[in-house]
Amino acid sequence: MIYRFGQFEFDMSKIELRLAGVRRAIEPQVFALLALLLENRERLVTRDAIIERVWDGRIVSDAAVSSRIKSARQALGDDGTAQRFIRTIHGKGFRFVGEVAIVSGTPSVSEATDREPETGARPEQASQPSIAVLPFQLIGDAGRYAPIAEALPHELIAELSRLRWLFVTARGSSFRLRAPHDDVREVGRLLGVHYCLNGTVEVTDRRLVITVELADTRDGSIVWAERFSGAIDDVHLLRAEIRTRILSALEIQIPFHEAHLARLSVTEDLDAWSAYHLGLQHMYRFNRSDNAAASRLFQQAVTQDPLFARAHAGLSFVHFQTAFLGQAADLDAEIALARRYAERGLELDALDPFVNFTMGRTFWLEGDLEGGLAWLERATSISPNYAQGLYARAWTETLAGRGAAGRAHVDQAMRLSPLDPLYYGMLGTRAFTHMVLGEDIEAARWAERAAHSPGAHVLIAMIAAAAHALAGNEARAAAWSTNVRERNPALTRVDFFRSFPFKTASARVSAALERLGF
Repeated sequence: MIYRFGQFEFDMSKIELRLAGVRRAIEPQVFALLALLLENRERLVTRDAIIERVWDGRIVSDAAVSSRIKSARQALGDDGTAQRFIRTIHGKGFRFVGEVAIVSGTPSVSEATDREPETGARPEQASQPSIAVLPFQLIGDAGRYAPIAEALPHELIAELSRLRWLFVTARGSSFRLRAPHDDVREVGRLLGVHYCLNGTVEVTDRRLVITVELADTRDGSIVWAERFSGAIDDVHLLRAEIRTRILSALEIQIPFHEAHLARLSVTEDLDAWSAYHLGLQHMYRFNRSDNAAASRLFQQAVTQDPLFARAHAGLSFVHFQTAFLGQAADLDAEIALARRYAERGLELDALDPFVNFTMGRTFWLEGDLEGGLAWLERATSISPNYAQGLYARAWTETLAGRGAAGRAHVDQAMRLSPLDPLYYGMLGTRAFTHMVLGEDIEAARWAERAAHSPGAHVLIAMIAAAAHALAGNEARAAAWSTNVRERNPALTRVDFFRSFPFKTASARVSAALERLGF
């Protein structure tokens, strides 16, 4: 079905909004909101109805609803004053008031000719990533443990809904597909999602075996798969462990896959979400050129969608990185930009853990560890399995002198996300937990691992140099000092403490770096 109003066409089958025949970028939630208003154009639509349709009934703020209404109006060239298409009925809800004509969704000959052929066609450019979690399939007779096949997917749906960047199909829809589906592309067509998570449950010889598989419904490819097993007597602990490991894996695997798809497109053709995911790949590399590339991609995302909270948070991250590594003449200006973009992200979505994470890290740059910790605690409260939030929280706690608490949180982060792009930072934080407690040999061991890890930037090598000096291993300390000077000969211990504002152990670490000539 296609709705026509003014110069616009709203195509339900293609999930497109077109202005004078030209497709306009639109977020999935905004599309769902417009669909609801158009379908009910003869009547008032309440805020509760919008929340039920757009957020699957999850608890959201009035500000979130207002934000999507504003985005819908912007997509239509409307605003809160003119209200040509969407009218606010104060205290009650909203109505679509434009004149609407309904036409057939059958494509014209020219449209059909312009389409890419089905065979070998590239998946259409993604907007916000979306997923359906299906009931798991039972293998054999699971006896009284059979309910796990539905209980675990149900728990995953609830937890995945905390991930603000991922649209999750409600249980009421995804659980209607109970029979095994050989073609996940059909699941994508039926539920309108980019990803499908399914699995199997088997109980044998007093062991519970669960396999899970993440597939891209656009082309049927397998993105990630894993097998979990454990003693059936520990079923509740095992279920919790499997749930957290799956959630952490999806936090990594889906953005990586989205970035891979984005690389197949011309940069100028990327939509906001694709530009954002590709920007993440550059952002985590912690060097000047990739950070600049990340900045351009995040800027492209916010230009296309000014209300994209995570893209603003990405811009905060790149300016944080520039200041953290001392890669600008005016560091105060970089700190101010990191704070400003994080604040804008919070204005748009205060419940996004990544946005709170970036806000917390801006306080590091001012040496305000307690100020940063409040935001990082908020990030991990919103999403308890958010590995990068736990790592950043551990880093802050440790430098503030709470090494034991920091160690517990960084160990949890490493257990949750062993393939994390910031894993080297987690290892470096583990080294810091030993440093502040005077456990120098252990600190050197963890710092060595951190500095050898993929992606480790020059400050990680400086941690290794200081740790080995404290542990009395002058040869390794000298080797890592040479590595630091080869990569950035201008670095001094002043730079080190600007990036790592120790509240305890600073005198010991400073003396060690001074002995090494920094």
